Amino acid sequence: MENDQDKTPYEDADITRAARCLKAMSHPLRLKILCVLGSDSISVQEIVELVGTSQSNISQHLAILREKDLLGFKKEANRVYYYIDDERMLKLIQMMREIFCSRH
Repeated sequence: MENDQDKTPYEDADITRAARCLKAMSHPLRLKILCVLGSDSISVQEIVELVGTSQSNISQHLAILREKDLLGFKKEANRVYYYIDDERMLKLIQMMREIFCSRH
């Protein structure tokens, strides 16, 4: 018989991080931004064109994703490029694409 001491405990910090990530991803526009980014580094203007909404709207959602530590960014000249800097997030997005976005 297994008792509570034998179970592998989940770290509270990991659970909190996962919940924070899932909450940030739960907005359709933010999820679309993450899917568009995938493993690429894309400028804000390119994200606007690919997602199809205003730059101010995209910027607001990018700020939320950055705040939740889902995105990294780099500045080159007068452009800002965003990317997903967590391999676990890339895996999660890939799994969601396979499950929800494939044609059956």
